[in-house]
Amino acid sequence: MKRLLSVGALTCLPTTAMAGDKVLGVTSNPLAWACIAIFVIAYCLVMTEEQLHLRKSKPVIMAAGIIWALIAFIAAQKGVPHEELKQAVMHDLEEYAAMFLFLLVAMTYINAMEDRQVFATLRSWLISKGFNYRSLFWITGIMAFFISPVADNLTTALLMGAVIMAVGEGNPKFVTLAMINVVVAANAGGAFSPFGDITTLMVWQSGKVEFFKFFSLFLPSVINYLVPAVIMSIFIDQGRPVGIKADSSIRRGGMMICFLFLVTIFLAVSFEKALGLPPFMGMMTGLALLMFYTYFMHIQGLTSNRRLTARPAAKDEKIDIFQEVAHAEWDTLLFFFGVIFSVGGLRYLGYLDLASETMYADLGATWTNIIAGVVSAVVDNIPVMFAILGMDPEMDTFQWLLITLTAGVGGSLLSIGSAAGVALMGTSKGGYTFMTHLRWSWAIALGYVASIWAHFLVNG
Repeated sequence: MKRLLSVGALTCLPTTAMAGDKVLGVTSNPLAWACIAIFVIAYCLVMTEEQLHLRKSKPVIMAAGIIWALIAFIAAQKGVPHEELKQAVMHDLEEYAAMFLFLLVAMTYINAMEDRQVFATLRSWLISKGFNYRSLFWITGIMAFFISPVADNLTTALLMGAVIMAVGEGNPKFVTLAMINVVVAANAGGAFSPFGDITTLMVWQSGKVEFFKFFSLFLPSVINYLVPAVIMSIFIDQGRPVGIKADSSIRRGGMMICFLFLVTIFLAVSFEKALGLPPFMGMMTGLALLMFYTYFMHIQGLTSNRRLTARPAAKDEKIDIFQEVAHAEWDTLLFFFGVIFSVGGLRYLGYLDLASETMYADLGATWTNIIAGVVSAVVDNIPVMFAILGMDPEMDTFQWLLITLTAGVGGSLLSIGSAAGVALMGTSKGGYTFMTHLRWSWAIALGYVASIWAHFLVNG
């Protein structure tokens, strides 16, 4: 799950430390140029994942290995001690380990909730209520906006996309517009919460913005969603979908797991704010709570069955937490490995310092942050944000919130700009494509501009 929550704290990166790290400063070396070319090629392969059926983690992991091998060769030419090179690699490893543990816990909780049919029950309820198309357009969009700050935008989009596909059969126009609406809503909803998107968590973990300051982006995020939603809703007819039977209920323990997930988020914040510990420690403690709870569920189920009958425990009563860990989105987790080590390698070569001087010094923070949001529609917002944190430009809280907003919602401009859009292209059976999204990019761009204006108006 991408962006999790959709979900997950990407790094405990002390960005100030990053800026203080030694760099080789060899941006004119031909081998350093080769590193840039390798990263670009790898990312082109990532963007064509749907066409090539090549998992996005594979090219970036390969790129990371080749880039650091070339860096080692350059370092040897310059007489850099092996210990210094090793420290640079271990710095990236520290960042990745913190992200990995945080996201793994978040994904495990989401998988456990799916196992308990929490999301399936919500979907069944929506389908069974008999709403008309325009009502479903707004309901799925608003729910996506408020679910994505807790669950990642990928899970949110898949949940709402399943509803749209179920009720929109025979109405391709509704499916297209509702899917676009969900993508925009899921990305906008994640932008105002420290847990709503990986990029927001990166900024929080780096210490650039305090936890509660992120919520000042709520109004700009709402406007980012509402502007294109209002425009697109005009083109939705008010007919009703054919009645569909959908029956699902939350399995035993489902509500308690939802509660424990909230407790885990609270622990992550508390560990960081009150104890000065990295948030992933709070998340891992929350994972232990989930493990013990599922253990007691298992013991209680065995006791009840022995008391009532000799039959084995019902299948829906069993939950193996290690299976939920195994079902985490490993492609995404390994993709982050490739991104962090590739961008970390480019930083060590000196390219991020060069880019920071060119962009932030010449263009200024505001225009650079706005352009970075547009770039995130083509290049995933994670490497964009990681690169900016690596540059560590001198910006106040207002500007860090601006780049958080633009990187979070800029991916909505194109269907390939976010995990939500890519996922729905793969599950919509042709109802939602790159071109159908592109036809409405002008409306989404109006929302993008309006949200930036709202940020300046409210938080400036």
